[in-house]
Amino acid sequence: MADIRSRIGSGQLVPNDRLPSIRRLAAELSVSPSTVVEAYDRLSAEGLIRPRPGSGFFVTEAGRTPAPLVRLEPPRPPEVDPFWVARQALDADPGTSKPGCGWLPPDWMPTALLHAGLRNVLRQATSLTTDYSPSRGSAALRRFVETRLRQQSIPLSEDQVLLTGSATQALDLVCRLLLRPGDRVIVDDPCYFNFQTLLRAHQAIVIPVPYTENGPDIAAFEAAVAREAPRLYLTNSGLHNPTGATLSPQVAFQLLGIVSRSDMLVVEDDIFTDFEPEPAITLATLDGLSRVIRIGSFSKTISASLRAGFIAADPERIQLLTDLQVAIQFGGPSQVATEAIHGVLSSGGYRKHLEQLHRRLDTERRAVGIRLGDLGIHPLLMPRGGPYLWCRMPEGVSSTALAQAALPQGVVLAPGNVFSPSLSSDDFMRFNVAHMGDARPFRVLERALKTVAQPANPAVDAGSALT
Repeated sequence: MADIRSRIGSGQLVPNDRLPSIRRLAAELSVSPSTVVEAYDRLSAEGLIRPRPGSGFFVTEAGRTPAPLVRLEPPRPPEVDPFWVARQALDADPGTSKPGCGWLPPDWMPTALLHAGLRNVLRQATSLTTDYSPSRGSAALRRFVETRLRQQSIPLSEDQVLLTGSATQALDLVCRLLLRPGDRVIVDDPCYFNFQTLLRAHQAIVIPVPYTENGPDIAAFEAAVAREAPRLYLTNSGLHNPTGATLSPQVAFQLLGIVSRSDMLVVEDDIFTDFEPEPAITLATLDGLSRVIRIGSFSKTISASLRAGFIAADPERIQLLTDLQVAIQFGGPSQVATEAIHGVLSSGGYRKHLEQLHRRLDTERRAVGIRLGDLGIHPLLMPRGGPYLWCRMPEGVSSTALAQAALPQGVVLAPGNVFSPSLSSDDFMRFNVAHMGDARPFRVLERALKTVAQPANPAVDAGSALT
């Protein structure tokens, strides 16, 4: 019964499809035909399938009901489930303080440049606001992305970039193209929590590898590749989310050597590139987009509302991804969004915006690190850039319990186990320093710490959070 429900829920079987014959399914599952008969009878009683005399069993219209996302791992408690935590940040009331969210506050964004870009778009040809977008997106923005990637020493031609609606949509397209239910995907532990939610949606099996201050633990990575035969490795390499660590050249070379000896690809998310004070080593730079697929977007430094992302890969994969995007949404991302974003990026004001952003974040990281230290919460490392601090809790304090205590007081936090596929980071928490400019988060943290200070869950292996 579970097997048939899974096939219907994943779309392998749709209404009016014929189910496997009783004998065939019995052979596939190594069970007796009478077991299959009973399963089909029960599913018929539920209304999910129906018999047709002389023809077999068929899926009913009830099969159109969207199935919940398939979970290939045990369900998590809500407070550390990435879906639940994402909803808390996205749906929070305007007055809520959000040190746990992943984006910058409105007054940190280049709104004047964005408004100017939008006005310029609206003054242009009517087709920009009424027509479908080209299949690969705005030519002007694609050329800008190509130029920027070449400046990062990534060799590519003009047919190696595809614009998408966001970095998340870029990753979704890659997963649609390359993954099948049950495929293994290596991720960092900890990693960006939405990597986990998207992989869950694609019914992939997540294989966590501990992340160190210099990149993934190479010995653990090599063992996971040999043991699991993964299809993909998904990572940030510049400014790692959530830790803020930077991939070292030595680890990068070793990692690509392991990848080259396997049948796997790497998806590298460069969404934090513009936060870096100087370019870092990247896997795409070393690989030249042979086994590495690069994705990114502009939502972190320009707008999370007018969104656009991109994929850079070898020409054959870009063609397949382009066709897939056309099949899903008939064209590239919104021309209004992409032309407005290009207007911001190509203006002299964007460089000044980034310079101001770097200075402001540098100041806030230091100040927030000191104030958190006064509460016994200490950054594991001080990142080169970006808005995040990955911090260790005081001894005996669970970050999950701390986040639970802070939420009723109007503060959304991001406990460590949200980012940890192995649930091994309960003594860590990610803070977004851009959302900690006033005293409120610190007051709530101080009160909450007094209520949750107790021995941490002994089942949690906190030491593997960041080697």
